[in-house]
Amino acid sequence: MRVLTVLGPSQAGKSTLVRAMAGLDAGAGQKHEAAGVVTLQPFSFMDEDWGALEVTGGAENLAQAGPALAASDAAVVCVPADAEAAVLSAPYLRKVEEAGLPVFLFINRIDQARGRVAEILAALQTYCAHHLVLRQIPLRQEGHVVGAVDLISERAWAYRTGKPSSLVELPEAMRSRESEARAELLEALADFDDALLEELIEDQEILPKEIYDVATRTLQHSDLIPAFLGAAQHCNGVMRLMKSLRHEAPPVEQALARISPGGRVVAVGCTGELVKHLGKSVLLRAMNADCCSGNEVAGAALGGLTMVSKSGNGSLQMGDLGRVVKSDHLRLGQVYLKDGARALPDWAQPRPATYRRLITPTHQRDETRLSTALDRMVEVDPAMKVTQDESTGHALLNLQGPQHLRRVMETLKGEFGVEVEAAQVPPALRETITKPVQIHHRHRKQSGGAGQFADVVLEIAPQSRSGGVSFAECVKGGAVPKNYIPSVEQGAREALQQGLNGYPIVDVAITLKDGKHHSVDSSDYAFRTAGKNAVREALKEAGLVLLQPIVKVAIHVPSVFSGNLVPMVSGMKGQILGFEAEQNAAGWDLFETLLPMAAEDELCHALASATRGTAWFQSGFDHYEEARRADFIT
Repeated sequence: MRVLTVLGPSQAGKSTLVRAMAGLDAGAGQKHEAAGVVTLQPFSFMDEDWGALEVTGGAENLAQAGPALAASDAAVVCVPADAEAAVLSAPYLRKVEEAGLPVFLFINRIDQARGRVAEILAALQTYCAHHLVLRQIPLRQEGHVVGAVDLISERAWAYRTGKPSSLVELPEAMRSRESEARAELLEALADFDDALLEELIEDQEILPKEIYDVATRTLQHSDLIPAFLGAAQHCNGVMRLMKSLRHEAPPVEQALARISPGGRVVAVGCTGELVKHLGKSVLLRAMNADCCSGNEVAGAALGGLTMVSKSGNGSLQMGDLGRVVKSDHLRLGQVYLKDGARALPDWAQPRPATYRRLITPTHQRDETRLSTALDRMVEVDPAMKVTQDESTGHALLNLQGPQHLRRVMETLKGEFGVEVEAAQVPPALRETITKPVQIHHRHRKQSGGAGQFADVVLEIAPQSRSGGVSFAECVKGGAVPKNYIPSVEQGAREALQQGLNGYPIVDVAITLKDGKHHSVDSSDYAFRTAGKNAVREALKEAGLVLLQPIVKVAIHVPSVFSGNLVPMVSGMKGQILGFEAEQNAAGWDLFETLLPMAAEDELCHALASATRGTAWFQSGFDHYEEARRADFIT
């Protein structure tokens, strides 16, 4: 079975393209949508079984494309026929290049193209490190695209709505343009084939078969990316694309070598979902051996297996797709060995989950069910991370965006019967002091039985930002015995856990300078109490101020939008550190800034608007700085 992934920006016509592919030979199987992101469409073409994995457009969904690409032999990037919209394809071109996957570019709705195809390709080339080459040029009549000319076979084809294109004679007026475009294609191919280069230099006649062979090798080695034209809605150009996929896409062995150089991988999970009353369902592709129910995969027996291809005999042959249930040990985002599993390569991992929400069950009785449901969902959604908020103890979801959150909440309600409420994560504020204070505190209590006595002199002083909390002692003469000093420190640190405004105290230095003890009534408890109360008294005089956390943010953005980020970040009271071109991503900049952590949520929404949904970011805590209450939302 041959497997391909179809991806591209929203409204580029991916679903229409897949539907047109599946309808070429009237051999389409049942379409299956997994988790609202990846759709599987099995079909037959020229007596071969195919599986098309369509990834829903949108930056949030691209994070879940990794497993599908890892299981595919090739990718088709579907893009609109508009040079101004080329930047919308930048994230998808970047993703497939990182994967090292053979890529076919399909310029869709060519009949509605506003400008020249060369301009569209040049705009797309900005965001592609590999050279894009036209395999076809448009055939025009009275300014409208009515067909395409194949630059290898030099045949002209006229489009027919809903029918295969018809072979027509190449118009005389186009021969010069066709010769020029063909020469450009041959020169690009000759860079990777010495024999072809020699024939070009000597001006020899080059046979189409030789060119097809070179084109196949350059594609399979990911040297070049061929571009095809068409209008999927009318089934125009789809046959030519499928024939190229059939002849030029590499065999499954190359996909295996890409994800497992050692060749020990048995299978890889393409998609996963949780089905009510059925449990976990994982779409597998067998990569290196036959797979059937009961075989050991990932260290345990495989559960019930349903074949995807019509020609299946109950066992997945190498390259086949099948859906597995009752195999709870399988997690998405992994490749499966016979005796275990390991993570997919870095390029197949999702982007950082920077959209954070606290969720709580609407009904208190669902607390345990919510925890169980989230654990199950993480197993089939590698783009989702679940942690626990330290201050509230509630579940903290790290997601790709608001659409991802909506899908998670719908799954919780529909599959697990758990309704939840989502809330923003409160800012992790801290407090610190502005001046040193020395305090003398005596803890004394006598109410029958053993008494309590501890006398301490503490100094509390501010430290530099990110200095943390330190404790030292300079007691002389044994005024406070050594065995009680750790108790003083323990009490002092307990007092710093909650300041006068309810937030932890940071960046202070505490020094035990003097004190007294009693041979009978002193104890660890008494000195811990004295240390705690002394620090609490000192905080009232030390000039407390609020601190807000500052994160260092790295924004990956198409270069054309870098200028838009300057006023956006400034409006969020961020500090711009600078930006530079990304070394391994053509047409992209890495924009770095310091930003209040409370602004991260706003950044998610503003960034999508300022960059048309193409940019993404990763962040990490950097330091605390003084803040006013107006700087954050409590």
